[in-house]
Amino acid sequence: MTTYNPFSLEGKKILITGASSGIGRSIAVECSKMGASVVATGRNEERLKETLAMLDSTSNSYIVADLNSDDELNLLINQLPELDGVVLCAGIGMTLPISFSSRDKFMKMFQTNFFSPIELCRLLLRKKRISKGGSVIFISSVASDYLIHNGNAVYGSTKSALNSMMKYFVREFSNRKIRFNSICPGMVETPLIHEEINITDEQFEKDRETYPLKRYGKPEDIAYGAIYLLSDATSWITGHSLVIDGGVTV
Repeated sequence: MTTYNPFSLEGKKILITGASSGIGRSIAVECSKMGASVVATGRNEERLKETLAMLDSTSNSYIVADLNSDDELNLLINQLPELDGVVLCAGIGMTLPISFSSRDKFMKMFQTNFFSPIELCRLLLRKKRISKGGSVIFISSVASDYLIHNGNAVYGSTKSALNSMMKYFVREFSNRKIRFNSICPGMVETPLIHEEINITDEQFEKDRETYPLKRYGKPEDIAYGAIYLLSDATSWITGHSLVIDGGVTV
């Protein structure tokens, strides 16, 4: 007897950017468990190899690419099969008050968090690498709409722009029946948060207590949301920003 699972990704080819660590790696691992053939991409080949070793089945692959490079972006696209799903997870963080910001710092953050994923998505659509009925997910942040911490102005602005652009993709490509959504996580426990957020362990612990569930998210919490949006179970959901934040924005 076949087990019914509306969230199965069996037979789907999924591209995941930023798959060498953190949330991107977890999404790759969990998607492979659900039957997807994963194409993982990132800048660090050694860490991509580690991700690949964690995936179920042998139908997965990785491609090294810096999405900030036009040449590498085109090389990536030319190597890709037709895709059923895309998760745009690559990004950087920065805690910086507005008064200490600069044009260069804004541009660095926007280049990685906004321009690169948007350009990749645009080229995938232009070259018809995403199949009819496919699903595209932008990994955004609750900082796009909620002022949770001081110093998130630059980062939050990039994610607001990402959410806005996602909705325009919905309107302009609805004729192809491709769905576009974003996921807006709260704080997620990854090694990078301790590198990107300049606060003490004591301050982290105090901040965790502001979450109704008294913890930060885990990478797999976000991965399960991505599986939901990639699956056929959400074939009538598009233009939506899914908040996964342990209730901190309530």
